[in-house]
Amino acid sequence: MEYGSIEREIHVDATPEVVFEVVSRPEHISQWWTDDAELDATPGAAGELIWGDRAQVAPIVVVDVEPPRLFSFRWCHPEGRLDDPRSLLITFELTPAGRGTRIRLTETGFREMGWEAAKVADYYRDHVAGWDTFVPRLGDYLARLVSAR
Repeated sequence: MEYGSIEREIHVDATPEVVFEVVSRPEHISQWWTDDAELDATPGAAGELIWGDRAQVAPIVVVDVEPPRLFSFRWCHPEGRLDDPRSLLITFELTPAGRGTRIRLTETGFREMGWEAAKVADYYRDHVAGWDTFVPRLGDYLARLVSAR
């Protein structure tokens, strides 16, 4: 199996502007992915994704912010060192499609982490299962958000 990248794509009936807010703002991220989030959607800004009562905290660094088209960040830094260039990159590409938006999520960098093969395979499988859960939740949250407006 190839562990280069994970890609997921969905179409939602929401504008790219709304989708951009939902993938880049803490108050929305905590509704479909994490229990809490602390981040500023500014390139180079450090933040955190939080699960449970801080039981699991993932430091992140925002990479690209191009509203309403692109949002990306790095996470899973070796030993939590945000200055280490080895990390996983998550990119949300938002493309207008009809009256909605095509969301393309890509996570890359598994091979570049420097892990032994078994650890790469474990992380990859774990992240595949995670995105298989959270990408549909993103779509469901957007549907609820748009219908409430």
